[in-house]
Amino acid sequence: MDVIFFKDKKYSLKTLGLLTGQKDLDIEKIHNNILIIAEVVDEPDKLPYFLEDIKSLEIEDPEKFRFVMLRVQIDSQLHLNEDIEKYHKRLFVSQVIEKLIYGELLLDAGKDEEEDEED
Repeated sequence: MDVIFFKDKKYSLKTLGLLTGQKDLDIEKIHNNILIIAEVVDEPDKLPYFLEDIKSLEIEDPEKFRFVMLRVQIDSQLHLNEDIEKYHKRLFVSQVIEKLIYGELLLDAGKDEEEDEED
């Protein structure tokens, strides 16, 4: 696993690339919000200790930032069969973060409407 050390913390280059949506990274240009998310995506057991930090993130472009969580959810679903525990935890973390910030999951938004139509 390719990692980089930045501000005395270790980050996965693959995770940072996924979160930013970029293959070529300049670690100096990655926003602190992304670094916080990367830390809990790579180590999901840290999530309970970061809830307040995540809730208080100052997000400049909320719509663009939401794609950060969507990329993790999509990647987790695509790789779930490779390592069920790892990718299920990553999926859970990204969903909790999205609910914490936005109040709902974008990928689940249509499910409620479909269920109402079935009733």
